[in-house]
Amino acid sequence: MLQRLMPKSDDFFSDFEAQAAAVVEGVVLLKALLDDFTDVPAKCQAIKDVEHRADDITHRAFERLHTQFITPFDRSEIHRLLSRIDDVLDLADAASERLGLYDLDSVLPESRELAAVLVEQSRKMEEAVKGLRNMKKDPQTILAACQEMNKLENQADTLTRKTMAKLFKRGNDPLTVMKWKEIIDLIEDATDRAEDVANVIEGVVLEHA
Repeated sequence: MLQRLMPKSDDFFSDFEAQAAAVVEGVVLLKALLDDFTDVPAKCQAIKDVEHRADDITHRAFERLHTQFITPFDRSEIHRLLSRIDDVLDLADAASERLGLYDLDSVLPESRELAAVLVEQSRKMEEAVKGLRNMKKDPQTILAACQEMNKLENQADTLTRKTMAKLFKRGNDPLTVMKWKEIIDLIEDATDRAEDVANVIEGVVLEHA
């Protein structure tokens, strides 16, 4: 019984890393969809498949969190980190769904720029997450990746505001504006959740490294 409750030292770190890798895979696919807006249903399904796989990782990690007695750091921090990483991909998938459902003829160019920021931010997130396993050895590299994620979120905010201004000024019909506003907001929300991931990781490193 005691052996079952005792975690392997790398269980949760492996969960975080698998989640982060899935996020990178999903957002890269989203960027590819925006870059080449053809065969949209198949590309959206590919993103959905990644999202389902990531959900399975998250659910298994939550089950482990409720059955293991010893954890590498505070349970609430683990729960929040798992949730926020999962949120990034959920929002990217939601943006992909809208792109597939809204019968759009062309892609708003600025959406590609915003997706590129999300891709870069997700890669920094994966870098920070991978560092957690050995956080005591090199905490500064993890913190630097988190700071870069925060800067990229600020960049996404600025880009979103400029995109919305251009969208309204171009004389697009109201329905098109509404569609793209929702898609842009979802991608920007994903960058917000990635920033939340950075904030959780910073707290963990500062407390435990």
